[in-house]
Amino acid sequence: MDTLVIQGNKTLKGEVSISGAKNAALPILAASILASGESSFTGIPYLRDVVTMGRLLSTMGCKFDYADGTAVIDSASINHFEAPYELVKTMRASVLALGPLVARYGKARVSLPGGCAIGARPINLHLMGLEKMGAKIKLEGGYVIAKANVLRGASLFFDTVTVTGTENLMMAAALARGTTVLENAAREPEVVDLANCLISMGARIKGAGESVIEIEGVDTLRPAKRYRVIPDRIEAGTFMAIAGICGSDLLLKNCRSDHLDAVIMKLKDTGVSFKDTKKGLRVRGHGRPVSADLKTIPYPGFPTDMQAQFMAMMTVAKGTSVIKETVFENRYMHVAELKRMGADISIEGGAAAIRGVEQLKGAPVMATDLRASASLVVAALCAKGETRISRIYHLDRGYEKMDEKLRQLGADIYRLPDKS
Repeated sequence: MDTLVIQGNKTLKGEVSISGAKNAALPILAASILASGESSFTGIPYLRDVVTMGRLLSTMGCKFDYADGTAVIDSASINHFEAPYELVKTMRASVLALGPLVARYGKARVSLPGGCAIGARPINLHLMGLEKMGAKIKLEGGYVIAKANVLRGASLFFDTVTVTGTENLMMAAALARGTTVLENAAREPEVVDLANCLISMGARIKGAGESVIEIEGVDTLRPAKRYRVIPDRIEAGTFMAIAGICGSDLLLKNCRSDHLDAVIMKLKDTGVSFKDTKKGLRVRGHGRPVSADLKTIPYPGFPTDMQAQFMAMMTVAKGTSVIKETVFENRYMHVAELKRMGADISIEGGAAAIRGVEQLKGAPVMATDLRASASLVVAALCAKGETRISRIYHLDRGYEKMDEKLRQLGADIYRLPDKS
């Protein structure tokens, strides 16, 4: 497994282009199952998870080609209706094949994803929704086996907000008979992007981005043609945190600031300034950040996927900040690694208290999940001395060429290839 080596305590400056959103690309690629023929998508980031989704579609019989940010998928010859354990265990988004397979072919066999490093994320709401739409579900040998002669529209209420549940059932409903209503639906920009892609394929969807989504089923969908995914708001937010902690001046190109209102408002509280320009969003840090409290909640609130990066910022802030994680119960796994770098953090009752120190110090640390790995990069860039971050395959799942982009901004960072 590769290691990132970072010599920190440098002020960065320059332009960086934000890649396409991983969390939009994965469900959109899965949506190609719904139509027969060749779909094409642009702005697809080259990430480990995208490669895994390509492998999954290929195992089903699709032809999958990727080059220079464009993915082309021919779904005309799907003949295998399974998402196997060896793929689902490395990427939970594989479960997004469930809804499209049942909707188009009336059957699917998908491995249960189980828990993950940041906490259990069950798919019971996905299954409940499919059952109410007429599918017969059984669990056997660690797999979900779903069958349906026909899916029918239904009124579905999510007990808790679920992004992949909303996406899976929205895709299934697109080919169901009648109208499906999803209440307490996820409102994330990635959900809206999937809805817009489906609409471009002929789906009838209203309300995406609101808590109630209405889908009127159609008989068939046509393949997507060069649909472009939205920019990655979490990658953009991570570079914002880097600007804040390093006192840097960065220009973020291809950035949707309207998808980052909660993040921008919170970072302004810490002293980071923002300015929209013709070339992109200019983000500037001004010395040590100021402490600010934070609570993660579903969109449009502050995203859980930015909590670790914000905490890294707060480790050197003036004063004490309190962070409350409400979305995933185990999402403080980066705390132990930040403390190895000199951070003063304590956790009690589900909240983390961070007492800012003047300087972090480089240390060998280990990435435990995708966003934790990003927080260690954020911390290492401002730390004095050398930091070595191991297990960065987590980072490669969700950040396209992060080390290359940082070098272009003046960071002293290089990748140490795995020699095993």
